[in-house]
Amino acid sequence: MRELAGRWLRRAVDVREGETAALVWSSAYFFFVLSAYYVIRPIRDEMGVAAGVDRLAWLFTGTLVGMLLLHPLYARLVARLPRRRFVPLTYRFFILNLVLFFLLFRAADAAQGIWIGRMFYIWTSVFNLFVVSVFWSFMTDIYRPWQSRRLFGMVAVGGTVGAILGSSITTALVGLLGPINLLLFSALLLEAAGRASGVLEGHEQRLAQAAEAAADARGAGRGGAGEAARGAGGSPRRSEVIGGDVLEGIRHVLASPYLLGIAALMMLFTVASTFLYFQQAAIVADVFRDDRVGRTRLFAGVDLAVNVLTLVTQAFLTGRILRWVGVGAALAFLPLLSAVGFGILGAAPVLAVVVAFQVLRRAGNFAIQRPAREVLYTVLPRTDKYKAKNFNDTFVYRTGDQVGAWSYTFLASALGMGLSGLAVVMVPLSAVWLALALWLGRRHQALHAGRAPATPAGAPAPAGAGQVVPHER
Repeated sequence: MRELAGRWLRRAVDVREGETAALVWSSAYFFFVLSAYYVIRPIRDEMGVAAGVDRLAWLFTGTLVGMLLLHPLYARLVARLPRRRFVPLTYRFFILNLVLFFLLFRAADAAQGIWIGRMFYIWTSVFNLFVVSVFWSFMTDIYRPWQSRRLFGMVAVGGTVGAILGSSITTALVGLLGPINLLLFSALLLEAAGRASGVLEGHEQRLAQAAEAAADARGAGRGGAGEAARGAGGSPRRSEVIGGDVLEGIRHVLASPYLLGIAALMMLFTVASTFLYFQQAAIVADVFRDDRVGRTRLFAGVDLAVNVLTLVTQAFLTGRILRWVGVGAALAFLPLLSAVGFGILGAAPVLAVVVAFQVLRRAGNFAIQRPAREVLYTVLPRTDKYKAKNFNDTFVYRTGDQVGAWSYTFLASALGMGLSGLAVVMVPLSAVWLALALWLGRRHQALHAGRAPATPAGAPAPAGAGQVVPHER
């Protein structure tokens, strides 16, 4: 059975000798991470609506403050501990938080529950970005650029299946057990993610050897030399300390046009996402009124639809899209969809349209844009994969939320703009986002081919840069 599964994977995914076990454990790791999050996502969204749509902007501000507090602590962990220690510690910190929230909700009365719910909304919005960012940092650290284009789609499949499981658990059990008891399900799944990351550590060397063997087989052509250089020499990195200081990632983002471009891509994505999220919250609040269970079921149903569509796309299209049309075209798909979708929503701001647009857009992000965006980091040094990437994935992401939340509030409240006008505002922004995506795709190709540096000339070599061949810095 095991050999049969391996043959099927090699045929369906273009997985090479020595990569199968790592691919399976990577998918399992992401399965547990996203299932843990999707158990509590509908609970968070319902609490956000219950707190009042007019207060969402303030909740987003609280989330940004949470990111400001947590990112330096995480950067310090990365600088002082090896990967095999700081990855599971990050997950266990969030497990402890889940248990504490469970106890608080159980002890609170109705009035206190509203305030704890707001805290939980903020915490979940911090939690989801951190646990996913840590996962993808791990992936970009152990997979080589050529491997990532072939395999990240299938790695993401594991996460999508986990998200489907998480959404299904909440949909099936929220009426029976209540939302609060489901927090413990999330904690158990997150512990499984931490343990899967430990198992995956043992497969890093095999991945490096597979990359080197594949490069040799291809005659070190078309990027093969770079792959071989990164695969060779390869003692596992699980015990290496990245070093540096807590602000190193921020400095690298500000100094590198490439990393700044990724930050801008993230910012434009989140501004558009926040506008759509607020429009969805307003329409759902108007349709469902005081039906809290109905709202939770709708949000869980949307999550389920997103993840089923994502799963089909990731299983059959993502890897092929990245190989056939390239990273730039893959990144361009979501802004193009957003321009069209916001135009339609502007013409018909109703529940069916916002739900359909949300499903297509989120599936496009998870299945195509997210794997393509992670590939952008595979040509960078280790310090940027953990510190600069985490800064972009958390602080920049939530800053985009802030820009989106307060600009939406200003346009809606101060200028009296309705749902149609707010949707149309996003069409030109999506066009800028599209142009940036295409530029980043060309820049990534140049970095991988050795035609451009990722950091400015004369900049000090980052910690861990010795692990990367010169043309990939």
